[in-house]
Amino acid sequence: MKKRKLIAGSIATVVAITLGTATTSNADDRGFGKIGELSTVLNSLKDKGTLTQSQVDAIESALKDSKSSARAEMIAAKDAYVKVLTDVLGISESDLMAKVKAGESLASIAGTKKDSLIKAIVDFQTKTIDDALAAGKITGDQATKLKTKLLERTTSMVERAKGLGKGFGLEFRGGKGHGKGPRS
Repeated sequence: MKKRKLIAGSIATVVAITLGTATTSNADDRGFGKIGELSTVLNSLKDKGTLTQSQVDAIESALKDSKSSARAEMIAAKDAYVKVLTDVLGISESDLMAKVKAGESLASIAGTKKDSLIKAIVDFQTKTIDDALAAGKITGDQATKLKTKLLERTTSMVERAKGLGKGFGLEFRGGKGHGKGPRS
């Protein structure tokens, strides 16, 4: 169970650093940042004279644009990751999806290419971390921590049945989510 959380966390972290930070990429999806709640706060500030209607509109528009941009980056990160998998495995994305949905692990799909697949995933994640470090999205300490046991976590993820979890929106089932009820 702990390994699943580490694996899911590492995948989510790679995606998050690709996008900058997880909190800014989902400003209207979680907690206090929900659009309805934020609109209430902004309108309250407008009513108090702290903000004008044009400022409220500009803030709401910027949040929507940020979400669209973050989604586009998330899709690009997912596509790049899937390309790594399909290039090494020599199969299409639809074939990969079908095999994973059927319950095959990436290791069983890879067969004799398992070691190449693990190396390609580790290289991809390492490059993502290095790019985030170079862009100033994470610190050196964060990069080092993300790289710690990367090979071990990736190997475990590849060998686990049910694929990659939902971190990349690939419809793969892995582990349980937070508050979403049981997954099938």
